[in-house]
Amino acid sequence: MFEYFYHQILRKTVIAFGSLFNDITIKHTNSANEIVSVIKVPLAYGPTQKFLARLEQSPDLSNPIQITLPRMSFEFTGLTYDTARKLTTTQTFLSKSVTDGTETKKTYMPVPYNLQFELSIMSKLNDDALQIIEQILPYFQPSYNLTVELVDEINEKRDIPIILENVTMQDEYEGNFDKRRVLIYTLRFTAKLYLFGPTSTVTKDIVKKVSINYITGDTTNTPKREVVYSAEPRAIKNYTGTVITNIANDITTEDVLITVNNASSISVNTYLDIEGEEVYVKLKSGNVLTVERGRDDTTITSHLAGAQVKSITSADDLLIEEGDDFGFSGSTTSP
Repeated sequence: MFEYFYHQILRKTVIAFGSLFNDITIKHTNSANEIVSVIKVPLAYGPTQKFLARLEQSPDLSNPIQITLPRMSFEFTGLTYDTARKLTTTQTFLSKSVTDGTETKKTYMPVPYNLQFELSIMSKLNDDALQIIEQILPYFQPSYNLTVELVDEINEKRDIPIILENVTMQDEYEGNFDKRRVLIYTLRFTAKLYLFGPTSTVTKDIVKKVSINYITGDTTNTPKREVVYSAEPRAIKNYTGTVITNIANDITTEDVLITVNNASSISVNTYLDIEGEEVYVKLKSGNVLTVERGRDDTTITSHLAGAQVKSITSADDLLIEEGDDFGFSGSTTSP
């Protein structure tokens, strides 16, 4: 049933979350309000209890410092399914492979999950903790969008909302005076993530020619008439990038006369690509073309003077890509 795949989506999200807080500093001033020290707050992955344990017991008795405060730690604490963002499970989407751009990859719609994170700020002085808190909270109102490339194979990048759920504080100062005091601020976050399944390669299969035989008569042995209909795919946009001229004047969606700078390379009964709109050239008088707009269901739009006019030729027919809504040029013959 299952096949191996690993997009590292969870790992990438955890790393991206931690990178949000890896450049926080605090400053200490003297009575004259002069800065006497600047400290970059260290950040590590792990539960808060791990760092609190180091305050009570040191693995190295010769080390005079057990732990340096302030410091921060973050941890991935939970994963829950988000029914509010549920998508159609059987729907798929296609995308080009990022390796060579020729293969087409298919994958099912992703599954929505919520990731829970905890960020702990440990400090001896309350002012140090407040400096750190004040550098974080203004960015979350209550969410902050983090862009992560979830699936490398299809270059799938998405904005992941990181939502700040709540902030709590506790003062670990109990017992005798020889005990250490630790202020702990805990920030709880939720990351709204999508998990993707395996990707598969779609075999490119473009129809190059279709022929249909029509036979009339009482029996197939002695047909009275035979008709053969042949059709070949025709490109409805320019693939080669060949620009033959430019539009001389602005045209609206109602115009059927188009003036170009130079129509010497344009023939009657041919197709042109103007900024994604396909037009058919019916007549030509000098540099003025009489055209049919929006052929093959392309969108009729306004075009400004200087817009590029590209040709659609047989060279483009050979470059038709999978998924192209191409037209068929058909002909009926009687043998």
